[in-house]
Amino acid sequence: MYHKAYGIIETQAPLHVGATAGEETGNLNLIFREQFTQTGIIPGSSIRGRFRADMREKNGNVDFWYGKEAKKNKSDSGESKNNEDNNTSEGLIKFEYASLIWIPVYCPNQPIVRVSCPSLLNRYQKIAGLPAKEFQPYSYFGQASSKTLFFNLGFLPLKTHDKDLKNYLPQEADRADKLLLLVVDDTEISIIHDMALYRQSRVALEHDKKKAKTGAFFDVEALPEGTVMIFPVAMRKKLVENPVQWQQFIQEGKFQDKGEELYFGGLESIGFGRTKVFLKSVSESDK
Repeated sequence: MYHKAYGIIETQAPLHVGATAGEETGNLNLIFREQFTQTGIIPGSSIRGRFRADMREKNGNVDFWYGKEAKKNKSDSGESKNNEDNNTSEGLIKFEYASLIWIPVYCPNQPIVRVSCPSLLNRYQKIAGLPAKEFQPYSYFGQASSKTLFFNLGFLPLKTHDKDLKNYLPQEADRADKLLLLVVDDTEISIIHDMALYRQSRVALEHDKKKAKTGAFFDVEALPEGTVMIFPVAMRKKLVENPVQWQQFIQEGKFQDKGEELYFGGLESIGFGRTKVFLKSVSESDK
């Protein structure tokens, strides 16, 4: 019924997709997080909106692929004047949330380590259709300057050198040989993830004095540059009785094999949100 595909996102700049400040967070603008590992995500609605807008800019058939939007054509009573014109339609393309595969973390004696955990790698494995593998905490791949890594909150041992880990770094991502790949326990990824986040304080000043405007001083957190993420894509194989091909979507969206530069989230005007996105068909990647 559905053709399976997936997208790889590599951040080229800090990425903030989240909520604005509220009473429960003070003046800190938090990113959205996955429920169990408490690591950053991009909601499927944000991905769909970005892809829809990108196709609209390329003059593609947005309504065909993403469904018709409800038109704002209502009477004073709030009822639609024309039911046919106001009917929505189901989109052919479905997007799920993007989760982390690897996140770069600063380590004084390395100096950068790409970190993940079994839960995140298992999701990547299932979505991309990779061979089944059991990921062991504290396994690693790459050249390490020491058998012990020092992070801000303590020391972490390196146990098993696992050469298969290199197969779980997407080929589309920057494959810098000097970056160590490290798998930590599911219970530890959230605190290491929080150490890796990019944080910035922002303030708006009064026009006549060096004083912050009321409510205009806040902090923002973002996924760092070099973060690698994955999101599932599903496409209906038929519309009514007419077959729909994955390549049709790629061609009409004018997606390039070398990746598309897309912006996600907020604060784009000050350099946040730039990413490189690659789309892959699961059936094609399995051949």
